[in-house]
Order: sequence, then structure tokens, then C-alpha cells
Amino acid sequence: MSDTTTRGIRVQVQSFYDEERSSPPENYYFFAYKVTISNVGEEVAQLLSREWIVTDGNGETQRVQGPGVVGEQPVLAPGEAFEYTSFCPLPTPVGSMHGSYLMVLTNGERFEAEIAPFSLSVPHAVN
Repeated sequence: MSDTTTRGIRVQVQSFYDEERSSPPENYYFFAYKVTISNVGEEVAQLLSREWIVTDGNGETQRVQGPGVVGEQPVLAPGEAFEYTSFCPLPTPVGSMHGSYLMVLTNGERFEAEIAPFSLSVPHAVN
């Protein structure tokens, strides 16, 4: 599990291997991940965009950027949280992800909320 806090925005990520949607003979491994974004600070913040760095077991890296998350740009008041689940297919049974969310405060100040690295791995693929 990944858990980090940047300027009062806590990002927790838990990843899961989805065996039913994977096809190892075809080098297709399907991972889901659940994200909880909590405002543990004292200012209202809105998530504007995301950037993910995905690395597979061969060391190949892909950058994924875009507005919001799952089609939303949530506004989080102090004490509020937003949860969503997304997915990441890989050509290898292991990999990792990390990144950041671009946040904006009500005064217009922007900052990057870190998403700490977390692993994507088929159970028992790594000892």
C-alpha cells in the first residue's frame, strides 16, 4: 500500500491483481487499484489533473496524464475524502506506479500532491 501526505492532501493506494481479466499466455496482466484522497489539512482543495508514471517488469516506462480522475475533479473540504478505483494492464507480472495530482486551493495556489510508489504484482510472482 502507498500512503503519503502533501500539504494536507493524503493519498492512499491499494493495488489488486485481477486474475479473471488477465491472460498470462498472452503477456497480459490486469491490475486494479483503489485510491483514497483525503483532505487532512485546513484548506479546501480541488483536484485538477493527474500524472502517473507506470513501469513494467522490463523497465519500460509510460507517462499517463489527463484532467481529473474517473471523469471528475473533486473538491475536498477539510475532513472530506474521495475514493475511486481504476486499472492498469501490463505486459509483465510485476510493475510499479507513482505520480501526482495537481491540486488548487481556493486562493488559486496550485501544488502537486504526491502519489507514493506502489507495486503491481501477481501474487507469488515476487518472493
